[in-house]
Amino acid sequence: MSREVVIGLDIGTTSVKACVFDLHGKLIAEAERMNTFNYPQQGWVEQDPIEIEQSAVQAIKGAIQKAGIEKNDLISIGFSAAMHSLICVDETGSPISPALIWADGRSYPQAESVIETMGNEVYSETGTPVHPMAPFVKLLWMKETKYEPYLQAKYFMSIKEYLLQCWFNQRVIDYSMASATGLFNPSTHTWNQKLLTLTGIHEAQLSRIVPPTEVLTGIRPQIAEEMGIDPELPFVIGAADGQLANLGIGAILPGEVAVSVGTSGAIRQITTGVKISDNQETFCYSFTEDSSIIGGPTNNGGIALQWLKDLLNDQRSFTEFLADAEKVPLGSDGILFLPYINGERAPIWNQRAKGNFYGLSITHKREHFIRAVLEGITFNLFQIGKALERLAGKHQKIYVNGGLSRSRLWLQMMADVFEAEIYVPESYHSAAWGAAWTGLVATGKVKSFEDIKENIPMGEAIVPIKENSEKYRMIYDNYEKLASGISKNF
Repeated sequence: MSREVVIGLDIGTTSVKACVFDLHGKLIAEAERMNTFNYPQQGWVEQDPIEIEQSAVQAIKGAIQKAGIEKNDLISIGFSAAMHSLICVDETGSPISPALIWADGRSYPQAESVIETMGNEVYSETGTPVHPMAPFVKLLWMKETKYEPYLQAKYFMSIKEYLLQCWFNQRVIDYSMASATGLFNPSTHTWNQKLLTLTGIHEAQLSRIVPPTEVLTGIRPQIAEEMGIDPELPFVIGAADGQLANLGIGAILPGEVAVSVGTSGAIRQITTGVKISDNQETFCYSFTEDSSIIGGPTNNGGIALQWLKDLLNDQRSFTEFLADAEKVPLGSDGILFLPYINGERAPIWNQRAKGNFYGLSITHKREHFIRAVLEGITFNLFQIGKALERLAGKHQKIYVNGGLSRSRLWLQMMADVFEAEIYVPESYHSAAWGAAWTGLVATGKVKSFEDIKENIPMGEAIVPIKENSEKYRMIYDNYEKLASGISKNF
């Protein structure tokens, strides 16, 4: 007997995941392929686009096999992808450079130069803070250093665009991924010609801009065969992982905020039109013709906990590792952690920022450091959230997803620090479900993006503990003073 299902393909930094859902958001099966990283020099972070494309094929194949579905069960496949990657591509569509991903900081000098000369102008026109993460700044580095792949390139693409080009022989980019390049005007949905000139490239070297509901069919037959799908199955271009995580978690109305924490993290809100902050604390990326997503990303989510775990040579599971934080009281007996171990984007936008433990004493133990890192990650998100509130108004409802959302201790910490109820979906694959739902909208299977709110299996809300919130309020004041005071030393 046939059953209707949809797949969300989430092309992340750490891995590629394919998730099979029923039409009500229940996860049926998933398959994941891990990505590798290369660090050829200090501050350089690269990935192999060919490896990621092959991982995507295998993830879809694996998810279909695990779900045990037939070809005619599958309605569509929607795409989600991490932002800010850049690949140089030749005239045959082959990559001639690795993918420089969001964490690549080699273009910091170019970012500083733009900030000093025209930072406000670039930000106000694009909604993208000037930072080494942005392909705009990466292209400036390529131009100024005469990077050989840049000089030879016919086209420039993100990892997601490269994958679509491999599968469909089309160069297309959705509004959100275009926004994240720093070369796009979110008010007109066009490439910014002045910035293209600065980077030394022209519009024909970039992809055609399309809405998230753009449908692609006619995948290369050999790839369809390898995946185990019908060659005419509709694929839907979808959007960036941030927009789709908000959609997939149901944070789509005014006052509804999504917090995602995996390796990195972000706090985001969907809004109508374009909203730019006065002091460049937040981004504003397009989603649809009339909506955008505003918020701030942090470089330092779960990666900070992984760093500490590795530093302590702790061989236990993450669950056991985090459980140690429950052995010490709220506030970590005076330790404050500035979580800038990987540079930082929001709220300080300084790739040279460094992490810091403050308030150490001889009585502190391993468990104090674990809790301090958890609290530092949370305080940093709260600081970004305050900037978002100044732009979009007070948070009415907070949804949380990502790997760290599996920690009940951290979820309670979030509720206490934000002084708000925290809502967590049963599945933490929100970006994949948002991509899958976009596929259903594009193919006419459902009426609207908004209808997803009735199709998200949700767990019980985590309620703030008043006494904890009062204590955290005072501790956060000290954290904020420390963060602002130490920034002059970066």
